[in-house]
Amino acid sequence: MLLLLALAIAPGLAICLFIYAMDKYDKEPLGLLIRSFLLGILCVCFPLVIQFLAMSAGLRENPGSIAGTAIFAYAVVGLSEELGKFLVLRYYAYPKPAFNEPYDGIVYAVMVGMGFATAENIVYVLQYGVGTGIARMFLSVPAHATFAILMGHYAGLAKFKPGQSGTYLFYGLFLAVFFHGTFDFFLFLGNNLLLLGGSLVSLYIGIRLSVTAVKKHRALSRSLYESDYFNNIQE
Repeated sequence: MLLLLALAIAPGLAICLFIYAMDKYDKEPLGLLIRSFLLGILCVCFPLVIQFLAMSAGLRENPGSIAGTAIFAYAVVGLSEELGKFLVLRYYAYPKPAFNEPYDGIVYAVMVGMGFATAENIVYVLQYGVGTGIARMFLSVPAHATFAILMGHYAGLAKFKPGQSGTYLFYGLFLAVFFHGTFDFFLFLGNNLLLLGGSLVSLYIGIRLSVTAVKKHRALSRSLYESDYFNNIQE
């Protein structure tokens, strides 16, 4: 049991620590990060309710048609899970004074996303065992991280471009839902290597975009640090 729990928890924590370590110029308060992570765990309840209602209405992940699978992947699973994370990011972390540079959007979104992914991971790993834990370590948890980074990238831009904040926030949520839905869509269609390849391609594209987003915001953080921005906002 302890081994399974460790296997379920370790990937999400490792990604959190990596993103935190990349935040070199103005570290976020640990208490705020931990609370964001815990709220990410709690927000699992929101998509569970939505998905239960959808399934009660007859929607399924593989109802026998591509259109039906797409509806379930994008409009039910992708939207409900990413909206749950988005609400925590937008209404808990986003208004905090500590959210004071664009990279913070990525930091807080990842904390929320990894809290969500860890809760989900625990359920799957305890139910299905070590093999599922190893597979999710390399697929599902990194996928949730890319969804979070893309959402956080645009949340960071929104905070510091108030005239366009609504557009940026919407775009961040849209991209997270799109990549989440695409990743799940191919998995829901069936269990074969060709369809798994579709999920892996979407994950690869998401990772590439995420790496670009992290590099862009870290470069901006460095320029803000060199201009003495962080000292000035604390005065």
